[in-house]
Parts: sequence; structure tokens; C-alpha cells
Amino acid sequence: MKKLQENGQSVKVIPLGGLEQIGMNITAFEYGDSIIVVDCGLSFPDDDMLGIDMVIPDVTYLKENLDKVKGFVITHAHEDHIGSLPYILRDVNVPVYATKLTCAIIENKLKEFNMTKTTKRKTVKYGQTITLGDFRIEFIRTNHSIADSAALAIYSPAGIIVHTGDFKIDFTPVYGDTIDLQRFGELGKKGVLALMSDSTNIFRPGFTMSEKTVGKTFDNIFAENSKNRIIVATFASNVDRVQQIINSAGKYGRKVVIEGRSMVNIVTTANELGYINMPDNILIDIEQMKNYPDEQIVLITTGSQGEAMAALSRMAASIHRRITIKPGDTVVFSSTPIPGNEKPVSKVINELAMKGANVIYQDAHVSGHACQEEIKLIYSLVKPKYAIPVHGEFRHLTKNGEIAESLGIDKDNIFVLSSGDVLELNSEKGSVVDHVTAGSVLVDGLGVGDVGNIVLRDRQVLSENGLIIVVVALERGTNQVLSGPDIVSRGFVYVKESENLMEEAKEVIWEALDNCINNNVTDWSRIKNSIKDSLSDYLWKKMKRNPMILPIIMDV
Repeated sequence: MKKLQENGQSVKVIPLGGLEQIGMNITAFEYGDSIIVVDCGLSFPDDDMLGIDMVIPDVTYLKENLDKVKGFVITHAHEDHIGSLPYILRDVNVPVYATKLTCAIIENKLKEFNMTKTTKRKTVKYGQTITLGDFRIEFIRTNHSIADSAALAIYSPAGIIVHTGDFKIDFTPVYGDTIDLQRFGELGKKGVLALMSDSTNIFRPGFTMSEKTVGKTFDNIFAENSKNRIIVATFASNVDRVQQIINSAGKYGRKVVIEGRSMVNIVTTANELGYINMPDNILIDIEQMKNYPDEQIVLITTGSQGEAMAALSRMAASIHRRITIKPGDTVVFSSTPIPGNEKPVSKVINELAMKGANVIYQDAHVSGHACQEEIKLIYSLVKPKYAIPVHGEFRHLTKNGEIAESLGIDKDNIFVLSSGDVLELNSEKGSVVDHVTAGSVLVDGLGVGDVGNIVLRDRQVLSENGLIIVVVALERGTNQVLSGPDIVSRGFVYVKESENLMEEAKEVIWEALDNCINNNVTDWSRIKNSIKDSLSDYLWKKMKRNPMILPIIMDV
């Protein structure tokens, strides 16, 4: 790997995910014989990833340099920052450092995978500094849509790198104190080598509204729907949002039911640790709902993104075991659709409306991410030499870079990276010097990485064109046809209504077999290819369809 020629020591920044997309955030920092990893998230599959449950980062680089990796440092407990930990820790088993609530949520995740005994976890307080090899890392208080979020000041012999994590500036947070802007300013005075800044809301001008403003919206919704049952769907991890729904429920004399596995897990954990203030007897079990009239119930549930198996989607589709949507129910979507989820969200909204529910999906949400003016403020306080936009697609990162340039950062010192780039920085110069393996590993059920592009392509063909299986029995030695050809169709045509087509297809297969016998072709793979090619040509001419064709030859 090339070294920077200038004097001064260099630190490497190696993003392994979280660029070119929203989600799957993971970045390695390397100096000498030390590597630390910030965050370890997952992303959700695209529409064309049929049957895939989740996507995790390719950490080949960390596996190859296992002796150098000192630990994972986590900024906050959202899935796109912690979701891959149970998968990655199997191969890269190093300690995990995080704040109190983040640690507790990671612990719940590790329990599901029976990994609590094999994984070291350390809880870190704001302002505390931990030493990992050649790095020192300081946790700085920030605001976000989950409590205990942190920015990181990463001290290396080459200089200080500040990583904002996901953040916003909230002067009236629901829980805890406001972001520690003073500390960002102090670091700026010391001199910061590079700032890695959240780019999620970079296209939104102005400031993000305070989380507290949603509380007033809920009060209004509860006041206007005093005769109806209220169902609120939000992100399970948005503990402050749950707190505000509970506040409104208490004010209007309603009992609260929590539904959805992830919601129950996170609310239980947050309540045990004191991150939610729950009035006595306000929480009731879902089984007790029948003991109260509708106007005394508020249900907090998962499914705000239209996820097929989440509680709200099951209610909308009438397949929830305990809750049936009734005319007059008020359903509140307290979130905005993540890009790409608009279709499933509108499907759920339509299903709820058809059942007579009053659906509210505007103004009951504020973002957890900084808008342009907040990002400018952080740049102005930190005064970095280099800007490295993170957390976003390419368009987000370039816009963040433009804002950094408008604030006086030299264009040559702004790096819009791709996953796998190795950026080497020192006080003299920064440049991309190498590229390491990075990308996506697909998780399907218990299989990790065993489904790749070829399997996905087959699934795509099967989903679009269906499957035809041709079964033929040949006599051993002579290759004479003893039985068949039999044709089985799945997802191509309904056989009973397409008898003529099937008969003609059999004729085509017979011709292909006769040709093979007449030309003394005995190799089964060539016979199979002949059947496949002949049938494929016929079906394309006849129907303009290209099903997957699987010839099976039995030797009798």
C-alpha cells in the first residue's frame, strides 16, 4: 500500500458500508497496528433481492487483519448501526463499546443469538475516553430519535477525527440534555483533522424541529378523537416518541398497550433503565384490552414502514390474532416512509381506510437528523481541515461536500468516498491510496452469504417467467426413450387449460430426442441442452415467454 510522502504520521479511514446508501453503516480507522471500527449496521433488502431478509457488510478486510482490530465503538442503537453485530462478531470477536441504553439494546440482540457469554461489552459515559491501541475515543452527547446517541472524537497520533454519528440539535429534548455543542467548539479550538458528518437530511434547509413539538400534535389528536380507539405506529427505537404518546395517554385518561416484538423489547429495556417515565398502572397487557372501552385505549405498535409482518400490517390485512380494525379507529403514522417504502406504506393506509379507520399520516413526526443549518453549525464549531460526508447516497454526500466548501473548506480537502476506499490523512495531505474488499453479504434465514448474484438471478427468472420441468426415462446403454417426456409446469401456464400447448411441447421434445439418437449423441448434458434449447425456442415463438427449463433424465 502506498504511503503519503509528506512528513507526519498518517491515519487511514476505511468505510466498509454506509456510503452509496442509507443504512449498513460501518467504518474502520487504522493507525499502525491498531484498527477500531465505528458502528456495525445492516440495511434492508431492495425489491429485486427476492427472499432476502437483510443485508450485512462484507468485513473481509477486518477478518484479514483480525490481530489489529481492537473493538467496535457504537454511536447509537438503530438497526442501521448495530444490526450486523451478531453476524460480524462471530468472525471478528472483539469488545463492543457503547453508551448505557445502546449497550442494553445490543445485549437483547446478542441474547437472541446466544452470544452474551462470548462477547465483551463495555458501557461508556458521555465525556469518558477509552483507549484502544493507538486510538483514544471520546463519547460526546448528541440528540437523535433514540436516547443515548453519541458523536465520537477519535484521537490518533495523526490528529483528531470527529464522527457525528446520526444527530440533530434539539434544544428541548424529551429525555436528557441538549447536544454538547461546547465540546464540539473546544475540539475545534484544539484543531480537528477531519469531520465525518451525517448527510441524511442534507437537502432540507433550516433546522429540524424539536421532538417536543410532536407532543403537542399528539395532545391535539387525543383531544379530537376522544370517542375513538387510537392506534399509533412508530419506530420501535424512538423511545422519546413512545414517551410522548404515554404522556398524552396519561393526560387524557387512556390505558397504553404495547404491541410488536421489537417495540415490546425496546420499551421494556428503556423502562427498566429509566429512559421512559411510565405512570403507575397505565400499561396494560393486550389480553386486558377487552376490559376497557375503546375511548380508554391507545395502542403503540410497530409497522410504520408498511413491513409485511409488522403488527400494524397484520391488523390492516385482518390477520392479527388479537386486534381487529373497526370503523372509527384512529390510526396515526408517526414516521415518514424511508425512501423505497412508499408503496407498502400507502398499501397499509388504503387497507386501513377501507376498514373505516381514520388514518392520520401527516404532521405526527419530526426527523432525528440534522438539516442544513445544523450541519453548517457543526462544521463552523469543529473547523476541520478535511470533510468526509457519511450516511447517505452519492447525491447526499456531494451536497454535504458543497456545503462544506461554501463554509471555506478547500475543495481538494473534501472526500466523497465509496465503500472500500482507503483514505490516508495527515496534517499535510489527504488522498485515497487503495481500495479494499467491501460490499454486501445477503442473509436468508439461517444462511449468511450463501445466496449470491446467480441465485438471485434464478429467483428473478422464476418469479417473472415460471418453471418447466421435463422428465424423460432413457434405457441404459441404448438411450432409447422408455417413458415420457412428461412436463410439469409451475408459474408458467395452468396445465389443465393448456393441453394443446403441452402436446405441441412434447412433440418438440420428441424431435430433439430423435435428433440426438440419430446423431449418436450419448452425452446426457448435450441431450439436456438440446431439449432445453428446442423447447425454449418453441415457447418464445409461441408465447413470447422465457421460463426456466429443467430437463431431468432418468437412467433405467
